[in-house]
Amino acid sequence: MNDWPQGWSDNDRGNRYGRGSASAQPESARVMRQVRRGPAAPPGQGYGGVPQQPSYVNGQGHGGYGDDRGYGDGYDSGYNTGQVYGGGSGDGGGRGMREPRPAPNWRRRIKLTAITLVTLLVVTSVVTYFWADSKLNRDVDLSKVIDRPEAGEGTNYLIVGSDSRAGMTAEQKKELHTGSAEGKRTDSMMILHVGSNGDTLISLPRDSNVTIPSFKGSDSGKLYEGTGRQVKLNAAYAEDGPELLVRTVEANTNLRIDHYVEIGFAGFANIVDAVGGVEIDIPKDIKDSKSGADFKKGKQTLDGQEALAFVRTRYALARSDLDRTKNQQKFLSALANQVATPGTVLNPFKLYPTMGAGLDSLTVDKDMSLWDLASMFWAMKGVSGGDGKSMNMPISGSSANGNLQWDTAEVKKLVEQLKNDETVTVTGK
Repeated sequence: MNDWPQGWSDNDRGNRYGRGSASAQPESARVMRQVRRGPAAPPGQGYGGVPQQPSYVNGQGHGGYGDDRGYGDGYDSGYNTGQVYGGGSGDGGGRGMREPRPAPNWRRRIKLTAITLVTLLVVTSVVTYFWADSKLNRDVDLSKVIDRPEAGEGTNYLIVGSDSRAGMTAEQKKELHTGSAEGKRTDSMMILHVGSNGDTLISLPRDSNVTIPSFKGSDSGKLYEGTGRQVKLNAAYAEDGPELLVRTVEANTNLRIDHYVEIGFAGFANIVDAVGGVEIDIPKDIKDSKSGADFKKGKQTLDGQEALAFVRTRYALARSDLDRTKNQQKFLSALANQVATPGTVLNPFKLYPTMGAGLDSLTVDKDMSLWDLASMFWAMKGVSGGDGKSMNMPISGSSANGNLQWDTAEVKKLVEQLKNDETVTVTGK
């Protein structure tokens, strides 16, 4: 049974939609379901006996919003035609197909990535610099050295290996064959000249005969007048430390020392272990019970303990101190070359332990910077690579007291070449 009324009149709608009603208010826009229309019904009758509903197209039909309502040409705007709002481009509805996503701006991405990496590198470098700089032991005051020679061209480093056993346990002393002597002495001494005409590494034998000059005590500040007494070079260090050693080297060579670098037994071994050992070509079989050296001829990689034994060996060598200084030069150059390889510099798991081990065990002068230290290592690397020269201080024979006597004329010539930053032509025996 159909409950729909047989027909609707305008009056059936009340005063809500009456034509010309002053109180009529249009409803808000609603989404209307679309109805598939079938065959046309007889006039005046809708589907299934339902009266035909008023049309809202262009103000036509019964009850529509015509021009008399002030809405222009009507309110339908496509409802009855199935038009979907929000579709198409530029309609602003946001319900249609989205605009295609723009292609990535790779140039901008690469630029941002590069900026990020550079910033990270700069921050890491700055932090590393201040960390490393804080670890240097700047305990040597060269301002205490009196009557110094005039400075020449280039930079001169006095590099000292001491037999200091400070901080070593009894087990370490036994393992490294260092003995238990009190105090500390210089086990090796070298002058490294860094200049524009090639770098030169000059070993100063510890048994070199030198004259102790007038000097000012490093702790007391008291002036000690020179008496002309002659001693072994390493006695100057034992008597009043680095400041007197620098004063003695300068007084006997007339060459100004710009920087001082010292390393002890334990620190030396730790640096070698931190870089994973150092490869070196040993010229002949060496066996020395005092240093603990026991090596076969040929190329091999030495760890810290073996390296220390190698550079300290003297009793198994034909010329004792002179041959030992050559071995020391050879090994230190190989060590510097190993430290400066990309495998160490670019590997933080090697670089930071190596820097930590080295910086903790180095004693330098108060004016030494990290750049000065880096320059020293690069110069030593260059010497080992053939870009420089390594030699002993020229020796003329033995002195009256049995110490090694320097060749005065050759030493003077060598010093002049270093001061003028000339290519060194002097050879040491």
